[in-house]
Amino acid sequence: MQPFDSELTQRIIFGENTIGKLGEVTATFGCKRVLVVTDAGVLDAGIASMGMEALKNAGLDASIFYQVAPNPTTEHVEAARTFAIANGPVELIIGLGGGSAMDCAKGVNFLLTNGGQMEDYWGMNRATQPMLPSIGIPTTIGTGSEAQSFALISQAETHLKMACGDKKARFHAVILDPVLTETLPRFVAATTGIDAMAHAIESFVSTRRNPMSQMFAERAWRVLADNFEQCLEGEYRSARSHMLFGAYLAGAAIENSMLGAAHACANPLTARYGIIHGVAVGLMLPHVIRYNRISLPGLYRQLYPDGDLAAHIVKLKQHAKLPQTLREVDIPSNQIPTLAVDAAAQWTAQFNPRPLEISDFVSLYETAY
Repeated sequence: MQPFDSELTQRIIFGENTIGKLGEVTATFGCKRVLVVTDAGVLDAGIASMGMEALKNAGLDASIFYQVAPNPTTEHVEAARTFAIANGPVELIIGLGGGSAMDCAKGVNFLLTNGGQMEDYWGMNRATQPMLPSIGIPTTIGTGSEAQSFALISQAETHLKMACGDKKARFHAVILDPVLTETLPRFVAATTGIDAMAHAIESFVSTRRNPMSQMFAERAWRVLADNFEQCLEGEYRSARSHMLFGAYLAGAAIENSMLGAAHACANPLTARYGIIHGVAVGLMLPHVIRYNRISLPGLYRQLYPDGDLAAHIVKLKQHAKLPQTLREVDIPSNQIPTLAVDAAAQWTAQFNPRPLEISDFVSLYETAY
């Protein structure tokens, strides 16, 4: 077997209404003053109040920052830091919501404990001081951020995504409560679900794949692919439970390996044109699979022995009513060369199993157009 180095140190609480245990879980860290980082949608859905009530019932003093937007920037993290200092001292941080809220929670943890700016932590293990204990509570079925030690924060001016990673930033505990996904709109469930499947597929074939990451990725793919269509329809509680768990497993796969060209291509689409992350990843994923399978046909067949994995992803997207081409989301064709340069500079590009030059990224975008 291939050697690997894996650190499995999270407490995972899974089950319906387990958000009610938030106060109990928080108290185990010996903390009294808590910062909850979330967004307005989670607040309006009544989910944040469920968490705040659980904290209050445990006798904890909690303040809530909810000015997090999709694809959080350095400005959102700075605003969270200002809020935390004004309402501090903070002893524990809770990220409640989708990947944006959880990434912002990790980001403010860096700044509160180690100072400086987010740019100082771009890369891996650049925090020199201990960080606050933290808890992740996903409300979508696709981010995987709850399982990872990275905060993805965009520069406010350039919109360049910075992967700021540190083992100390990983959530110490995670609450996976399927009830929190019931208010998730169909479109959001579709985009986050596609993203989770992309996490499983790309981490399974990444150049940093290993027996541990592939174990998580393969199981994640099975769970996600078997429940994606059902999770978008009427009786979806069981399917969304499985999707929530599958998304966590896919996030654990990323933590033990890395992603690839689909995410490298997606990030410039989001940064330059505001395309929703899951939509952008879904647009590029089938084309990246077709590009890679020249080198890795056996690995893709291992995930999907029934036929063409790329065609299967297209079919799932059709069911979800997600766009299939860049033309559908109004990407100018004359901007493809610029997008290709941006994609080639993305961190995840270097882990794609088949190497790419800028010309290859141009071809991928042209095929997707």
